[in-house]
Amino acid sequence: MNKLILGNLVYRPLRSVISGLAVAIEVIMILSVVGIFYGQLNGNRTETTGIGMDMIAHPGTASALMNTSSASADVRVADVLRKLPHVEVVAPVYLKLTTGSTLENVYGIDFNSYNALRPFVFLSGGPFSKPFDLIIDDLQAKTGKGLKVGDQVKLLNHAFTICGVVEHGKGARKYIPLETMDALENNPGKASMFYLRTQDEPKYQSDVRKEILATDGLQDWSVQTIQDYLEALTPSHLPGFNIALDVIIGIATVIGFLVIFQSMYTAVMERTREIGILKSLGAGRLAIVSVVLRETMLLAILGTTLGVVFTYILRDTLQARFATLSFQITWEWVVKAVVIALCGALFGALYPALKAARKDPIAALAYE
Repeated sequence: MNKLILGNLVYRPLRSVISGLAVAIEVIMILSVVGIFYGQLNGNRTETTGIGMDMIAHPGTASALMNTSSASADVRVADVLRKLPHVEVVAPVYLKLTTGSTLENVYGIDFNSYNALRPFVFLSGGPFSKPFDLIIDDLQAKTGKGLKVGDQVKLLNHAFTICGVVEHGKGARKYIPLETMDALENNPGKASMFYLRTQDEPKYQSDVRKEILATDGLQDWSVQTIQDYLEALTPSHLPGFNIALDVIIGIATVIGFLVIFQSMYTAVMERTREIGILKSLGAGRLAIVSVVLRETMLLAILGTTLGVVFTYILRDTLQARFATLSFQITWEWVVKAVVIALCGALFGALYPALKAARKDPIAALAYE
């Protein structure tokens, strides 16, 4: 039987290759979409953690999508917050979501206070010295043909000069002076939020929150700890995240199912006489079903193996081409993708296998 299964696969190489590639594409679709979705989400969490703050204060309700909010806070609130007990550093930040060639956040920062949260590590250049200076991280510097100190970059419809390149992992890829951001947005003296570092975190976080909410004019503000923010930045709290994943995984599974179904159904029709011979030699229904399913699972195993390997190749290729892209492949999702693909292939071959087992041996032998 094993020789028969291998012989059938080799005898029809094109069909075998197409079936295996269909399963591989199914695995690649699942792992690549999940890898990019979770990569961007976890990358955002890592960048936020690297800022060095442990509390966030801003007008309005708490949200994990604060980077889309307008800057409505008076920067002078920073002076009020600095005077509160147990507050060590307060950094006003103006977050701007840009939609040019790529979708990205640009931070307008007061360099001294933002740097005091957790100092930048400069790989080249240094802090702002002019209004239209720009600091970028090392991953941003690797994009395109490479960027370096002294290069000019078009940002927010204005030419900026790169004054420094820093290690990534401190909130954003691009930073400009807060005053420049205010001027470009025609929103003088404003910020989106304030990053705070408190004394002996998290010991005094509750006290600081109470103090902020008890301050005149700040009673309706949202005050979050970094733990609160990161907990909100999860798939279950992001609208449509899980729905999008489920839809894409469902489409990939259906594609794999239909290709395997078509392949095995056609193979069964073409091998009617072969099935009749097997039955005349004493093969029962279970043996016939086993032949079809084992052939299918062999194709599926080869396909899933190729799919996993090609996904890692795709990840390395994309990260080499797009340095800022976060593409995370986890073994948990590798196992899930393999199981989904194998189950889809198994169910796709089940009906053709049962149809083959039900064939009458006399009619099968007489089939031309």
